[in-house]
Amino acid sequence: MSRHLERQPWLTDSATRAVMDALTAAGGADCARFVGGCVRNALIERPVDDVDIATRLLPDAVIVALARAGLKAVPTGLAHGTVTAVSGGKGFEITTLRRDVSTDGRNATVAFTDDWAEDAARRDFRLNALYADAEGTVFDPTGEGVADALAGRIVFVGDPQTRIREDYLRILRFFRFLAWYGRGRPDDDALAACAALAPGMARLSAERVSKELLKLLAAPDPVMTVQAMDQAGVLAVILPEARLDGRFAAMVGISDDATLRLSVLLPADAGAAARAAERLRMPNAVRDRLAAAVRAEPSLDLDDRGARAAVYRQGGPAVTDGIFRAWAGAPERGADARRLLAVAQGWSPPRLPVGGRALERLGVAAGPETGRLLKAFEEGWIADDFPSDGHEARLRALLAPR
Repeated sequence: MSRHLERQPWLTDSATRAVMDALTAAGGADCARFVGGCVRNALIERPVDDVDIATRLLPDAVIVALARAGLKAVPTGLAHGTVTAVSGGKGFEITTLRRDVSTDGRNATVAFTDDWAEDAARRDFRLNALYADAEGTVFDPTGEGVADALAGRIVFVGDPQTRIREDYLRILRFFRFLAWYGRGRPDDDALAACAALAPGMARLSAERVSKELLKLLAAPDPVMTVQAMDQAGVLAVILPEARLDGRFAAMVGISDDATLRLSVLLPADAGAAARAAERLRMPNAVRDRLAAAVRAEPSLDLDDRGARAAVYRQGGPAVTDGIFRAWAGAPERGADARRLLAVAQGWSPPRLPVGGRALERLGVAAGPETGRLLKAFEEGWIADDFPSDGHEARLRALLAPR
């Protein structure tokens, strides 16, 4: 039974229509179809973020067709047949139908084709090998893609080991799609293939691995998926430091932040967390945040005064992350964690109210002694919960003979 996409704003949007009309004018009625995620998500009523298009036109012909229609064409990946059209301020990735000629498990050499089934045969999962024409009619070359999407099955196109050997990143993509779209028991053949070929992921670039990992961890509930990765030996290959315990499931229950979820997979050692992030070439902001969260993790027994002191010394964001880590380690302490979070997120640390000039007015010449006295003042000021007055008296007390 044929299916038709209904009520899809992206399908009828003028920017989308302009691109499809440009391609159709150049190649005929069946030269271009929407492909992959936009079709899949429309079928299962999930948001559509990116609209990708497959075409029988060769890349040079795509560029000419877009130019004739007054649309900008960006040659983003000509070797693999990809041109990005810019229409209405939006980007549309257009890729010529293709088949793999050779691959080393990381990069593929492709040949172009005009056969939709041949293009579908080289895609990763059946629910991603879905196409739709400009009117929304869905095409399912594998015969199982629509059923998989509706049932939440993540099944490789054809032989799983063959698909993985074409690109070992597909192991992580399998688990990412399982986390986001899967329901029920994972496909046994896919799991077995991932386990058998997991060592091949060592040849992947760290950036590709970390990007997939963070996307996976951002899924609404990735607990079962990460457990399956651990059992298949995949987690040990990409993150040998990982220790999967109850903290991960607890963190998933209290935060949807992928970086926080990653932090509880890593040892409670700031240096080890930073080294893992560096090895995976994660963004510097993620690396620094992971290390800071470990360093700033407080005891949930801390009172509000102690929480303010921690925020002053380590910063509100780091202490906030640290509280979440502590909460994941003691899920029953939610009330204490929320109290401390209210302080960390709602209190703004004041600036140190005195400086060298205040000491000069009391007769202290600029020099090493100034730094020592200011440090002593700061420690006492923090201990007294940041009083807003009495500063000169405190300085005089530090200067008094003992």
